[in-house]
Amino acid sequence: MDVQMAEKRVKDLQNLLNQYGYEYYVLDQPSVPDAEYDQLIRELIELEENYPQFRSPDSPTQRVGGAILEMFEKVEHRTPMLSLGNAFNEADLRDFDRKVRQAVGEDYAYVCELKIDGLAVTLSYENGYFVQGATRGDGTTGEDITENLKTIKSIPLRIKEPISIEVRGEAFMPRRSFEALNKAKEERGEEPFANPRNAAAGSLRQLDPKLAAKRNLDIFLYAVADLGGMDVTAHSEALDLLDRLGFKTNKERRKCATIDEVLAYIEAWVEMRPNLSYDIDGIVVKVDSLEQQQRLGFTAKSPRWAIAYKFPAEEVVTTLRDIELNIGRTGVVTPTAILDPVRVAGTTVQRATLHNEDLIREKDIKIGDRVVVKKAGDIIPEVVNVLADQRTGDELDFHMPTHCPECESELIRLDGEVALRCINPKCPAQIREGLIHFVSRNAMNIDGLGEKVISQLFSEHLIKDVADIYKLTEDQLLALERMGKKSVSNLLEAIEASKGNSLERLLFGLGIRHVGSKAARTLAQQFENLYALQKATREDLTAINEIGDKMADSIVSFFEMEEAKELIAELEAAGVNFDYKGPKPVSVESSDSFFAGKTIVLTGKLEQLTRNDAKERLEALGANVAGSVSKKTDLVIAGEDAGSKLDKAQSLGIEVWDEERLVQELKI
Repeated sequence: MDVQMAEKRVKDLQNLLNQYGYEYYVLDQPSVPDAEYDQLIRELIELEENYPQFRSPDSPTQRVGGAILEMFEKVEHRTPMLSLGNAFNEADLRDFDRKVRQAVGEDYAYVCELKIDGLAVTLSYENGYFVQGATRGDGTTGEDITENLKTIKSIPLRIKEPISIEVRGEAFMPRRSFEALNKAKEERGEEPFANPRNAAAGSLRQLDPKLAAKRNLDIFLYAVADLGGMDVTAHSEALDLLDRLGFKTNKERRKCATIDEVLAYIEAWVEMRPNLSYDIDGIVVKVDSLEQQQRLGFTAKSPRWAIAYKFPAEEVVTTLRDIELNIGRTGVVTPTAILDPVRVAGTTVQRATLHNEDLIREKDIKIGDRVVVKKAGDIIPEVVNVLADQRTGDELDFHMPTHCPECESELIRLDGEVALRCINPKCPAQIREGLIHFVSRNAMNIDGLGEKVISQLFSEHLIKDVADIYKLTEDQLLALERMGKKSVSNLLEAIEASKGNSLERLLFGLGIRHVGSKAARTLAQQFENLYALQKATREDLTAINEIGDKMADSIVSFFEMEEAKELIAELEAAGVNFDYKGPKPVSVESSDSFFAGKTIVLTGKLEQLTRNDAKERLEALGANVAGSVSKKTDLVIAGEDAGSKLDKAQSLGIEVWDEERLVQELKI
């Protein structure tokens, strides 16, 4: 094939596959079998590899995910992404309607749309090409997640007209994708996502776009933030425009002439909600006329021309079969209701928290009761109340035990606490939970050691404390269920890599009572070495601003225990790092650094430093590293491909350095 033929074939394939993708992912009307699509995409990949000059930004091959990012760039929204005011009942909606009528008169209409339960994003197109996508963030500043958004196949990389436009939508995870993702996580022994919304948000904040590409996300576009001069006078027209440009909008929307029609629409969807293939948590009601929207205006937080009706938490009835006790890593005994399986807010629920003994007494909960269950915030299952009138007399009272169900030590209730607690440091349940905490993301972050794997290792007596994690062998791991050679190799590599973590991760992972991740970092910065902290007195600790009496007592008590001393010796023998690797903080008052007290913005790609490294070094010298440029910015550090932040800095007359100048001033 000569170059001209290759160019034509590449262009033909790109156009054909983009059309097939639009039919499949936007219209839900596939015109070719999957096998034919897969064959054509393979051909295109091969051609683009051989003739990379013909690879275009809108090629379907560009959806597989780009390079791994160090962090997400901050994006300042040109038009704020405001949140909506909420309505919870008919009275709230009629009050909203009254205010609209008072402001614009009697001639107005509403557009009602399903409120998709996902992550709000904004998409920018220049000359028809997708150039940037960002999260809502705080409404003013979000995060650049362009590469992750490219992996959503219903987002067009090129729209049907060569215009510049900014649109907004809700990225979400369909229920089928959510169930498949959680099944895979559970098989790997990892904690499943609580709901599709969390899963979608977590997927779009993956630093490796290839991981986001595997999550099978989708999107509905619901607004045009910047019409770019398009002749549109109503919100309903803007949605029709999105359809014509090739975007995916939700077709369940309806234009309503009165608030009574709005209420009827809501009532219908309260019933039909479970039949959808994705989650919704309400209905959005918007004034249709853009001119009337402008007249109604905004409050400080939300538009006056729109409101979100929130569905009441779905409540279902089931039978409480048993109450199970769980012992946490701090020894707290938590009762959990075991229920007949029931579907609530899109997922099957078999367990619900009961918090503590006082709550069980207050709600008069008995084993065998018919109970009402809901998800608090549509996330955490809880027992709302008991249907006492349905009791048969066979129900059983529940009494909290006097001794730990795991180690049989006496349970105690500390002064000022409602929870019962096991204080035996050798309690198997506490040890197991402590191991799970040690390997968690904010602690030693050992990928592949999820809750199920830890429980399996513990029950097989392969680990009894955190030091044993560093003694695991390939043969021991291969003997476990569902552990193949590749996964074992990856796990051992992750364990080895964790030895090099900075001290604050180890401190947090040790699970010292009252020491959270922030306090662990403060302690690591102050003492720089674990042995120095181990020798610290109560007075040394309370002299640090963020360390109070309770935390100081807890730290001193921990390091006085013989078990702790033995554990530290074992960790040192295993080669675990005991030193703080981050920068030493410098107070603004005591620092003579040029950077002390200055607000600095980093933008563009840095070559000699990672973004995190530069940020930590500057903060250690007393600087405030901000995400966006404003009149309060003192200095901008601009790397390669610096964009709008550099332009804004120059327009405001703010001092700008390149990376070389920064490196010189930091004396690296």
